[in-house]
Amino acid sequence: MFSDLIFRLRALFRRTTVENELDEELRFHFDQQVEKHMRSGMSQQEATRRTRLEFGGMTQVKENCRESRGTNLLETIGADILFAFRQLRRTPAFTITALLTLALGIGANAAIFTLVHAVLQKDLPVANPALLVRLGDTNDCCVGMGMSDSMSYFSTDAYEHLKKNTPEFEELAAMQAGFGYRPIVVRREGTQDPPRSVAGEFVSGNYFRTFGLQPHAGRLFTEADDKEGAQPTAVISYEAWQTRFQGDPTVIGSTFRVNTRPVTIIGIAPRNFFGDRLIRNPPEYYLPIETMPALANVPYVHNPKQNWLYMIGRVKPGTDLAQLQQKITAELRNELVAVGRFSPDHDKAKLTRLHITLTPGGAGITTMKEQYGDHLKLLMATAGLVLLIACANIANLLLVRGIARTTEMSVRTALGAMRSRIIRQLLTESVLLAILGGIAGLLVAYAGTRMLLALAFPDAASIPVHATPSLAVVGFACALSLVTGILFGLAPAWNASRTQPADALRSSSRTSTSGASLLQKGLVVFQIALSLVLLIAACLFLQSLKKLQGSDMKLNATNRYIIHINPQAAGYTQFQLDALYHTMEDRFHALPGVTKVGIASYTPMEDNNNGWGIEAHAHPQKGAISSVIRINGDYFDSVGTHVLMGRGINERDTPTAPRVAVVNQTFVRKIFQPGENPIGQHFGFPGADTNNAWEIVGVVEDTIYQNVRWKDHLMFFIPTMQEPESRTDPIDKDDALYAGALVVATDHPVDGMEAIAQHTLASINPDLTVVRFDTFDQQIAANFTEERLISRLTMLFGGLALLLAAIGSYGVTAYSVVRRNQEIGVRMALGANRSTVMLMILRGATIQTALGMLIGIPVALLCVRFVQSQLYEIAGLDAIVITSSVVILAIAAAIAAIIPAQRASSINPMDALRME
Repeated sequence: MFSDLIFRLRALFRRTTVENELDEELRFHFDQQVEKHMRSGMSQQEATRRTRLEFGGMTQVKENCRESRGTNLLETIGADILFAFRQLRRTPAFTITALLTLALGIGANAAIFTLVHAVLQKDLPVANPALLVRLGDTNDCCVGMGMSDSMSYFSTDAYEHLKKNTPEFEELAAMQAGFGYRPIVVRREGTQDPPRSVAGEFVSGNYFRTFGLQPHAGRLFTEADDKEGAQPTAVISYEAWQTRFQGDPTVIGSTFRVNTRPVTIIGIAPRNFFGDRLIRNPPEYYLPIETMPALANVPYVHNPKQNWLYMIGRVKPGTDLAQLQQKITAELRNELVAVGRFSPDHDKAKLTRLHITLTPGGAGITTMKEQYGDHLKLLMATAGLVLLIACANIANLLLVRGIARTTEMSVRTALGAMRSRIIRQLLTESVLLAILGGIAGLLVAYAGTRMLLALAFPDAASIPVHATPSLAVVGFACALSLVTGILFGLAPAWNASRTQPADALRSSSRTSTSGASLLQKGLVVFQIALSLVLLIAACLFLQSLKKLQGSDMKLNATNRYIIHINPQAAGYTQFQLDALYHTMEDRFHALPGVTKVGIASYTPMEDNNNGWGIEAHAHPQKGAISSVIRINGDYFDSVGTHVLMGRGINERDTPTAPRVAVVNQTFVRKIFQPGENPIGQHFGFPGADTNNAWEIVGVVEDTIYQNVRWKDHLMFFIPTMQEPESRTDPIDKDDALYAGALVVATDHPVDGMEAIAQHTLASINPDLTVVRFDTFDQQIAANFTEERLISRLTMLFGGLALLLAAIGSYGVTAYSVVRRNQEIGVRMALGANRSTVMLMILRGATIQTALGMLIGIPVALLCVRFVQSQLYEIAGLDAIVITSSVVILAIAAAIAAIIPAQRASSINPMDALRME
């Protein structure tokens, strides 16, 4: 009888009688059930046997009783976890494969989330960041007279006016908008340390108080430090104090030379405070705004027509921001009219459009958010797809493992285990597996974040983003682990719980012709579809990168070196610059192998630009904004720009010579009529006297500046020391005369050029230091850092997805072969040859791959619309991208299918027929 077989099987598992194992409580329940059956007419022997079947053994009796009373839930969970550990330990191959798959999926997501959280979501480490409000919504930079409709940076006068007239702010602070473009030169007094060029930021006296910060040591600024004529002081960042001075407490109170001027260090900023914005190289020194004219020799600090400050304020609790925004806009309009920047009659329309938008200031000035936001969101989505593929792979592994445990589940069901109990146990195993994978994923995330930081910021001296997982990242990884554990463990657990007790009587070696389940095949199709989407994305971004790097920039980077300098920080006045430039030309020309020495305000493919409003006198209606660069005679040859018409700048273009300019092709095309000769034409500031203008003496080709995507912009080049005659300010008020870089061309590669350049500059002036040194190739390549990062990571994720999909396809196909051993043996015994068997197995794998591709291609076509803006000159998917992605995936799928197909074709028919 079936019941007798079940009873013997249970006795074999227990090895002792129920009466000897039960404690007093369980014996009571057991005896009660026996008596109940005896009252219904059963004999004592039959009642005892029936009760044993119902209770299912001692362990099940304990669980039934205790769970019904709810007294031992923690003990049950603990037992489930211990049992899950034992099960995972018994199958090391499965466990290692699953953990590696999960670690890669969760680790990739946690690494990307680290950057996403730091760049897009993290607030400044300040007091109550929710009350901080920024005046403005863009990152306009750095010093300018123009104004867009939405104001985001302001003059000093505007800041002081708003500070006095907006009591809704507890504090309103101002900070230098473009300090990254104006480094300072610092040297500690009384030491032999050479001067260093570092980032320094000029801020208002209430800057640290607005953020609610306390000093790590010493004190922070007060309004007294930010008064005209006050003793120059500075606050040093904690990181600079630690890395530059090893935490030396004597730094506080000591004198430093900042741009050759004495400054007293009064305190150390709080630890982990990196400033008011997240940038590659945060400021090392903070200095009061009122000391800027003396320290930096700039003319715009108190010029009411120059915008150069950002503003962040701490509002009083309960302040209506909408009303405050309207009030600030009205106050700003009044101030601009009062200082003469707008006329209430002539500029009424523009004045009406001008406004200020208040934005949350808890994250500070979100420079990096605008720069990296879209790319980080893309990477997060890509990593999420990889995690989905990994989960599908784990689900397939668990399904196969669950089927292999069919006999075990059947026995447990026969012993009385409920379906919910089996599901809970198997879910415990999958969640435990996911948690272990999450822990391993954190290690992968740490290494991955370090790799991402190295790829994203290869030239950064210090970045306020750390690879160590934060509490938010750890929480994200744990939540991800739990969700994936439940998701990929639910289906296998449900399938395993549906086994029937009668299955325990069947041989575990019996095969089936059903092969892999529909769910398993569906998961493989899902993996293939997502893998194709990622492969197409990788091909698109690789194609975009190649187009960017292959652009004809009209430059010659061979044996060229870019030496950034800062004569202003070295103490040079405008009257000394002409002699300095000639001295630098002579000293560098004297070096062996040097052929050209270009001097310019800035160079191609660096993040810098200066624009002026101009109009041609022959076509005053064609006013435009044009980039302007001051250069010497060697500059065009040093960067490889060719003169197409007329001449370039030469040594005859002295400060007292007639004003001349060289323009680019776009300037000619947009300002002059087709076929009109630009040589000899004049242009100048809008409305300026015809006699006070530049004469065009040459036309050069359109060289790429700033970045490859910025095309068709006007440019003109003027001699280093020539000024427009229409200027009314004295020469010592023109800080545009300061050169920013030397371009040294040599006839062969020169080793140690940076040290040679530093020594050459120091021989001219010890305070004249190298701000930054790059080969021209390095400076050009730095413009493609983000694109390289995206391309490499999408290729990495695409390759990982391809590997996971291939493993999934191989696993399902191999499992199908094992399940169909008997069927294949019968076919071969009836005359089927090896090639027929191989084709039969390959056909199933091919159908799965084809279905995945048919789903993946439309999905990729849909997704490409969302990344269009991040691609360069790519309108959509082309045949090459789709074909190459499909071929790569097809080859991987074929390799994954051939191995089990060959194994199937080598089955011995006699061995297969004996399997019973």
